[in-house]
Amino acid sequence: LPVAPGWAAVRCCRQTKELKPAVQSAPGWKLFGKVPPRENLPKDSKIIQQEYEARTGRMYKPPPPSTRRKNIEFEPLSTTALILEDRPANLPAKSVEEALRHRQEYDEMVAEAKKREIKEAHKRKKIMRERFKQEDNIASAMVIWINEILPNWEGMRATRRVRELWWQGLPPSVRGKVWSLAVGNELNITPELYEIFLSRAKERWKSFSETNSENDVEDVSASVADREASLELIKLDISRTFPSLYIFQKGGPYHDLLHSVLGAYTCYRPDVGYVQGMSFIAAVLILNLEEADAFIAFANLLNKPCQLAFFRVDHSMMLKYFAAFEVFFEENLPKLFLHFKSYSLTPDIYLIDWIFTLYSKSLPLDLACRVWDVFCRDGEEFLFRTGLGILRLYEDILLQMDFIHIAQFLTKLPEDITSEKLFSCIAAIQMQNSNKKWAQVSLMYVCVGMSKDEHVNQILFETDSI
Repeated sequence: LPVAPGWAAVRCCRQTKELKPAVQSAPGWKLFGKVPPRENLPKDSKIIQQEYEARTGRMYKPPPPSTRRKNIEFEPLSTTALILEDRPANLPAKSVEEALRHRQEYDEMVAEAKKREIKEAHKRKKIMRERFKQEDNIASAMVIWINEILPNWEGMRATRRVRELWWQGLPPSVRGKVWSLAVGNELNITPELYEIFLSRAKERWKSFSETNSENDVEDVSASVADREASLELIKLDISRTFPSLYIFQKGGPYHDLLHSVLGAYTCYRPDVGYVQGMSFIAAVLILNLEEADAFIAFANLLNKPCQLAFFRVDHSMMLKYFAAFEVFFEENLPKLFLHFKSYSLTPDIYLIDWIFTLYSKSLPLDLACRVWDVFCRDGEEFLFRTGLGILRLYEDILLQMDFIHIAQFLTKLPEDITSEKLFSCIAAIQMQNSNKKWAQVSLMYVCVGMSKDEHVNQILFETDSI
């Protein structure tokens, strides 16, 4: 059939368009339809500049190079040096006076930064020197302890030289051995006896897990003195022991060991059972002693009068210790003592946690171990002396606080506390009142407490009210 000339032209035009190479970019889209394809490719910045100059007749002049000195000796990695830069071309230029002032300000900032860096460098060097000195002292002390003191323990332990060396802290390599010798073994516990009680604990764990049900758990929690209740409390408390170390929690290298020592003790002393806080004492011993030796030291340590009074919650004995502590508190820190009295803040609020864990929960572990060193040398007196040392260290801060803030502060002490500062404060505490030492004062309060009912009842009322 003949085709109309118009249609032929349209068809030819379409074919021509289809045969054109696809040089142009694909059409874009906008809200209500297609955008026509871009006919020109992106231009280079130099071409744009040439077109602008040809159209406007103006020549582009680049800004003059900055007069700022590039080889500056100290170039802080911050915006400090921006003060020396010239302003953009569209803003008024700096005057000579302003540029000089900025230069002066910049030099002052650089000088301050240099001072800070030098100060920090000196501080780091000082810390390193002290650390090296401490390591040298530990190494030389270790030789003395191993070669001279430990072979002649009974004859040398009470000498002035050994006591002074003891005060400086025991070398970690001999710490466990010295603790064991100082604590002693009045209970005559043997490693074989430990294995017997450990096997009993394992049997009870097994029977407890087999008969564990909701009713059993309720019955167990109802009786604190029950051995199975103690075994269950151990499981709950171990996970809270030195959580930052991640070694006593489930799956950690010392989890089972701590569990064994505490479980064996609950079978050895069912009258005491497990009390919250024991896990910290056992953990510190495990870090410094073998398993059986840690159990022997643990059992003997908890058999001391002070620890036994607190862990058995012997109310009358605890009151005696609190009353004796307050005598030396008033003697050494009268201003803080009156401040505490004005808020009716009694020693049990902060002392119980310190004594229960022997400061291992309240102080950094290395500092707590040093407190333990002297505690093994001086006995219970040093526990209360340490408490007074802490109060002396933070006396100025505590005097500015009220009841709630004091209780919170003493419950969670600052983490940056150092052994040098604390032990200098402890050394300043005099454990002597009217020519009577701690042992005499504490013994006096046992006797006086029986006759002075009013005094004891007052402390009892204050303690119960808390």
